[in-house]
Amino acid sequence: MVMGKEKDENLEQPLDEQGGGQSGGVPADGEVEGNAYSPLGNPGVKHWQAGFISREGLQDRNNVFFAAVEMTRMPMVVTDPRQDDNPIVFANGAFLDLTRYEEKDVLGRNCRMLQGPDTDPRTVTEVRAAVKEERAVAVDILNYRADGTPFWNALFLGPVFDHDGQLLYFFASQMDITERRQSQEVSLQAQKMEAIGQLTAGMAHDFNNLLQVINGNLEVTLVSLDNPDAAREAVLRAQRAAMRAGKLTQQLLTFARKQRLEPKRLNINSLVVEFSEMLVRTLGDQVELRLDLRPGLPPCMLDPTHLEMALLNVLINARDAMPGGGEVTVGTSIIRDEDRIRAHRLPPGVYVTLCVIDKGTGMPPDVLRRATEPFFTTKGPGTGLGLAMVHGFAQQSHGRLEIDSEPGKGTTVRMIFPIADNDMTPIPPQSVPQRMSQPYAGQAPQDGDAPADGTAEGTAPQAGADSPAATPARAAAGPAVLVVEDNDDVRELAESVLAMSGYTVLTAPSGEQALALLEQGARVDLLFTDVIMPGGMTGLELVDKVRQRQPELAVLVTTGYMDDLPERGRTTGLTILAKPYKHEDLLEQVRMALKIDRRKAS
Repeated sequence: MVMGKEKDENLEQPLDEQGGGQSGGVPADGEVEGNAYSPLGNPGVKHWQAGFISREGLQDRNNVFFAAVEMTRMPMVVTDPRQDDNPIVFANGAFLDLTRYEEKDVLGRNCRMLQGPDTDPRTVTEVRAAVKEERAVAVDILNYRADGTPFWNALFLGPVFDHDGQLLYFFASQMDITERRQSQEVSLQAQKMEAIGQLTAGMAHDFNNLLQVINGNLEVTLVSLDNPDAAREAVLRAQRAAMRAGKLTQQLLTFARKQRLEPKRLNINSLVVEFSEMLVRTLGDQVELRLDLRPGLPPCMLDPTHLEMALLNVLINARDAMPGGGEVTVGTSIIRDEDRIRAHRLPPGVYVTLCVIDKGTGMPPDVLRRATEPFFTTKGPGTGLGLAMVHGFAQQSHGRLEIDSEPGKGTTVRMIFPIADNDMTPIPPQSVPQRMSQPYAGQAPQDGDAPADGTAEGTAPQAGADSPAATPARAAAGPAVLVVEDNDDVRELAESVLAMSGYTVLTAPSGEQALALLEQGARVDLLFTDVIMPGGMTGLELVDKVRQRQPELAVLVTTGYMDDLPERGRTTGLTILAKPYKHEDLLEQVRMALKIDRRKAS
């Protein structure tokens, strides 16, 4: 829902005069865009949001304008707020066709006759507020025809004044958007499934890591039965991995569900944190996700699945805008200052902003103007439905979507939603703690504070700065193996298996730290590295750099998803160990890699 200018502002605006001053109006200027779907196909600029006439009355019907109103297929009504209960005093034929009422059953009644059991009371409250404040409003509302069948109505309502500023009438146009709403639900499901397809590779990677941890630790348990402490620790590691696998499965099922959900009271911070694992996998290894979440965020009434879908769509756009990689910030903030509320053209209240900031290519003004149009896309085979659906979701949630973008500097997308209790006492400014900003590194961050203007503070740490440090060799007499793996549990498992078999083991959580160990002169006979390590150097890049320094060093790579391995990785003689692997498979491949290396050296 979005309201137009306040009455006093309308009185001060220059009018678009018609008929030599017989009438005039205040242009909409794109300000009253509260419908999920605009009948114009783009923001209304030239149509009036408020009208001024020199002669009241509805009896003069002997002109072309009255004929046009009766000939149009756009349903229209006029109400008289000077009479008790603001009754309908005129309805054109298209309105009667839409609602299936007879004229005698419409005139003299309030428009609430169209409401029914599932009409959202919050939308009704918003329309009543606009009438009380004598200003325009645009909403989507579920109405009912005379025979009781429901339909979604894209309602536009605006005031008509005399030249002294006295309110005479309200004019309302309607549009049946039921089919569009149903199409949106179908498109939303299609978008979900497309997004799930994009997530499949990442999910397979995650599950293979978890299966590796579970199976590997169970094997450790079997060979450690005479050491209860070691066996117990292995079982606990396997149990933690199984719990994480269950959580991933639940997230995927929740995201894929088809049933239409009703809005629920939720904390946006909590939803973002819980959904972060999927977001990280969607962004890929070249884009870092940062969370900048304001603590103490009030709850909102939102459909959680649709909110997840909206956030995912915005994140996918941000990722695509940075083909060379970069950083995306997801932040939250509270809007309660009256000046900022007016600046965002929102009715009075308290609002929560969910903001996505990227440093990508940005959009020129002509593209930005059309960014939320259905089927408009600049991404070649894209559907063009992503931001259109985000816009529709924001409007249907009584919120607002705002996009700021500049070529070469990036894009900021804000989804603004009213809090669940908009009559709550505002939070005193002194209760707001200091701002916190941190990267998402696979751990659920604590609540942080997003700046009020939607920008993020803090800089990304250097690769590996928040990761476990590279470890020195675990002493043993055998050959030295450097294990490079970003997943802590998988790395610790490989370390345990190799150490138990007599190898000297060094570990590093990233390619950068592995190189640092080698540059420090660490003795390494075999490099054992994962292929995909989000947020930094890949395993294949590490292999290339290591071979430039030590071309005879034996190399063994592991991956849980073969599409992670580019064609060059499959054709350069690399030995590949597929995840999840058994202990005996790992040890056999290590022995073979070292034997191959010794043959080469000889």
